[in-house]
Amino acid sequence: MKYYLFSLLLFLSISPVFSQEDTTRMDLNEVIIQENRIQVPFSKQSRNITVVDRMDIETTPARSLQEVLSFVPGVDVRQRGVTGVQADIGIRGGSFEQTLMLLNGIKLSDPQTGHHMMNIPVPMLEIDRVEVLKGPASRIFGQNAYAGAINVITKLSEERRLNLQGYAGDFGMKGISFAGSLPVGNYKQNLAISYDDSNGHWYNSDYQISNIFYEGGVDLNEKNAIRGMIAYTDRTFGANGFYTSAFPDQWESIQTTLGSLSHTLNSGGFSLNTRAYWRRNVDEFRLRRKEPEFFQNNHTTDVVAAETNGTFENSLGTTGFGLELREESIESSNLGDHERTLFGVFLEHLFQFGDKVDLRAGIYSTYYSEYDWKHFPGAELGFQANRNLRFYAGYGKSFRIPTYTDLYYIGPTNIGNADLQPEEAQNFEVGSKWNKGPFRAELVYFIRNTDNLIEWARVNEEDPWQPQNFNQVNFQGIETSFSYRVNPTGNTIQVKELMLSYNYIDANIEDGSSELETRYSLTALRHQFIAGVMVGLGKKIEWNTKMRQVERMAQDPYFVLDMRVDYNRIGRIGFFAEASNITNTEYIEAGFVEMPGRWFRAGFSLNLQ
Repeated sequence: MKYYLFSLLLFLSISPVFSQEDTTRMDLNEVIIQENRIQVPFSKQSRNITVVDRMDIETTPARSLQEVLSFVPGVDVRQRGVTGVQADIGIRGGSFEQTLMLLNGIKLSDPQTGHHMMNIPVPMLEIDRVEVLKGPASRIFGQNAYAGAINVITKLSEERRLNLQGYAGDFGMKGISFAGSLPVGNYKQNLAISYDDSNGHWYNSDYQISNIFYEGGVDLNEKNAIRGMIAYTDRTFGANGFYTSAFPDQWESIQTTLGSLSHTLNSGGFSLNTRAYWRRNVDEFRLRRKEPEFFQNNHTTDVVAAETNGTFENSLGTTGFGLELREESIESSNLGDHERTLFGVFLEHLFQFGDKVDLRAGIYSTYYSEYDWKHFPGAELGFQANRNLRFYAGYGKSFRIPTYTDLYYIGPTNIGNADLQPEEAQNFEVGSKWNKGPFRAELVYFIRNTDNLIEWARVNEEDPWQPQNFNQVNFQGIETSFSYRVNPTGNTIQVKELMLSYNYIDANIEDGSSELETRYSLTALRHQFIAGVMVGLGKKIEWNTKMRQVERMAQDPYFVLDMRVDYNRIGRIGFFAEASNITNTEYIEAGFVEMPGRWFRAGFSLNLQ
């Protein structure tokens, strides 16, 4: 039956079609990258940044943001099961603890563990785009942006709209999503709700995921605007193989709540954004699903923060500044009760030397209640050789303090280390970008020299995992990418998009500890090859093929091929079908979870305005 369903969508590709225009496309050169202070157009950035736009999200063979990110060059996605019910995200060989997730500039890091970084309470239908910044971002976003940062961006709509999407597939998988906008006068508001569940692809891998997201905003006048957001996600899942293979009946239930309120002032050459936010994460974990008395952990973390960020233009260029105050606390049956305070100061400046050369430099200084003052300088130099070619170089210092799990966890197979020191790194990169019409290419070489790298390690399989500090761990790598994208013409057959990328990373431990078995950072990507092609068949059919060849350090390589077919995607009623792991590859991305073989799903979309 599933093969016939997939074939039906292919058959529709030769049906008569009518003219349409894809309104989800955007000109990346004109996109303003949403950093918290100085905001620079994508084409003028002296960093390696990937923008995943709305069309990418809609046409990629994926049912979760985690799966979409797995096709971004240089991003290492390690999923535990289908649709990314839990996933770790690394950038440039960094671990999931070294990547900062943001939602509209709000930091989503959790003091308990980075395993919760993808508990993003936003249905896929509501995401406008995702900006992936590779390399150190501490100067821009603060600590935890150690190896990179990912900013999920939503957009308040000025028009009424209603989007509904549903799907079903193998493993008893099903889901439904709703997103709508209902502006009332000058007040804009969006509401999005989603629900996904599955019986799981192997024993004790079932899940249920619910999201609700509300955002509203009003322009008080030409200079002042207020924006608020409240969101909630509930993820409950069988966790077979997530953290250990010794207990196949592991189970976890996580609820994340996020609320924020911000005010923006724009007056001539001066802008100021002030916001406050609160994030709570409640985590219940059991080693035996039906026997909580055997071993159970209950954690509740709260993050309360206030920020103010601004810019002003002057005769020397543009100056950015910012302040942040952040309070983190945890109440845990395993980790104990702790709290810590962070105070940070940002200062940066953008210099323009004629039409070809620009320099952006700054520093982030922060005070930790446990580690005193730390300073993170950074700079990027750009040279616009001509209209299409840009060269750049950059330097940045990054820093990460241990999570409470790193420090205090006690379990049968994992033990924390209260003597851990924060990890620091010096980062260097040089690169070039070429843009001409529908073509885009980039080449980057980077180096990251790390001191006190925090990594879970053990001598042999009989020992528990325990985090340790590794000195003089050096990463270096090459990132290459090429893409081609054109607007649809409605031809019978048209290549609408083509992309190729290859990333290479090498890591060396200089302190003589290389005989230890490591769990995360030192099993990072070594080779990553990604390719994709989207073909338009007539005016309503899009066939997107994605493939990945991945090899991690000390692990076997694997190849995965995915496909998706859309019929009338941007029309009022559309249909889609997806096939994942068509090659039926056996592989593991994270923990001890064997990923599923070949599987299928299909669904519909309803778009009203």
